[in-house]
Amino acid sequence: MEPDTERKALLEYVEQFAAILIASGMQRMSARVFSYILVDDAENYTAAEVAEGIGISLAAVSGAVRELTTAGLLTKGRRPSTRADVYRLYDDDIWGSIMLDRTPIIDRYLETAIYGIETLPEGPGRDRLVQTAAFMEFMKTEMSAMRRLWLERRDELCASYVERGRTTPPQ
Repeated sequence: MEPDTERKALLEYVEQFAAILIASGMQRMSARVFSYILVDDAENYTAAEVAEGIGISLAAVSGAVRELTTAGLLTKGRRPSTRADVYRLYDDDIWGSIMLDRTPIIDRYLETAIYGIETLPEGPGRDRLVQTAAFMEFMKTEMSAMRRLWLERRDELCASYVERGRTTPPQ
């Protein structure tokens, strides 16, 4: 593929992937920035590199990376021997981190639900908090087990995509 054709394909894919994130509730610019950093080949990016890469303003990048670092999707660092801030994916296992490492937020839901159970009078509202607490405890246990399984099988599943030319999901 020609470099211009590759670049166009990359940017079209960034928009396609961003659309999924937007439909899931992520802000549009954050979704575009995250998608670009996810699929482009560099390890880290300055705000200017992201802006140039997807054709948006530095101000738009600034707001997006702030949201993405707060959400734990990107991490901010410094490029050696410069004062430039650089951004990279939070973890090399980004989807494992995004989907399975939600223990802190689950703990907050669980603790808050338990507090409500202990302080509110019996009734339908309190019953819903009992179910909330039970579900959060269940999620925490199951996500921990899923994390272990993912770590055991990650390399095997990724290799199966490479073997098939990345065209079909594993069986």
